[in-house]
Order: sequence, then C-alpha cells, then structure tokens
Amino acid sequence: MAAARINTNLQVPEPRITRFLFADVRLAPIWLVLRVYLGWQWLEAGWGKLNNPAWVGDKAGVAVGGFLERALTKTTGDHPDVTGWYAWFIQNVALPNKVLFSYLVTFGEILVGLALILGLFTGLAAFFAGFMNAAFLLAGTVSSNPWMFIVATWLVLAWRTAGYIGLDYYVLPRLGVMLRRNAEPAS
Repeated sequence: MAAARINTNLQVPEPRITRFLFADVRLAPIWLVLRVYLGWQWLEAGWGKLNNPAWVGDKAGVAVGGFLERALTKTTGDHPDVTGWYAWFIQNVALPNKVLFSYLVTFGEILVGLALILGLFTGLAAFFAGFMNAAFLLAGTVSSNPWMFIVATWLVLAWRTAGYIGLDYYVLPRLGVMLRRNAEPAS
C-alpha cells in the first residue's frame, strides 16, 4: 500500500508562505545580505588559515590536530559535548589525516565564502557551509556556529532566489533551472 502511494506521480504543492519566503525574487535583497554576510564569515576564516603555516604550509595539520585533540577531551563526564560516534570519527579518520583535513577545511572555507559572496551555486555552497558548521558543532564548538548553521539552512531552502542577485542569475538558466514569471501553483 505504501509503495503504491510512493510510486504515484503526486506532488505536494508548496504553501504560499514558503513560496514567498524561499522562491519569490522580491526577497532576493534580503537573501543577498544574508548570503554575503555568511560568505564573508567563511572567506575571512579560510583566509586566516591560508596565511597560517599551522594550517597550510610546512606545519600543516598542527592547528587542526590541536582542535581535534581538544574535541576528544569533551567526550567524557555526565554530559559530554562530543558524542561517541563523532569521537570515533575524530580518532580513526580525522586525526590520522590531519594534514589533509587542514587543507580541506582551509580551502573549503575559502571556496564556500567566495561562492556565497558571488552568488554562484548558492544552494550547494550553503549546504557545504552548513555541513562545516555541523562538523564544528559536533566537535563541541559553539561560538557563532549555530547562527551560521541557521543562515546556511535558510539559504539552502531559498536556493532559487538566494543567488538571484548574483552569478546564479546567469548560470542556473544555462543548467536548466528556468525562471517563470507569474507562475501558477502546480495542480
């Protein structure tokens, strides 16, 4: 019965409020401000790492290794900040590859920041911004990560219009994402 329901060609229409918030180009200026703000945060963080030899250069991996080691200290106590499965990931995947992770974090932050500022593949860039924020949160680091994660999530939801004032306006139609004027809800 459930399989028959899933295999139908039925689409659940978006409520008007979500269409307005996430698909209406009249809100593109708001998404522009949030997108550039978030992009600048990532670009600034990545640029600082790029110019730090403990992240990129002859001592690459030292800074990320220290960060990961501190995260492991947060796995004990009555209310640990880092869960067991993430501690396993840190110990068995991230720490043994700390030099690689150092470069991934640095260039990931720079690329995400640039893409968001330019409005290029905004939804994808926002997804990876949220992914990085989630990784930092899972490692027990709060700081600005919750706010940045929320903004990234909103930008993912608004991917159609978040880059409208940006390069997505030109790139997405070439990839088959078409803009419709006065679109009626799908029936």
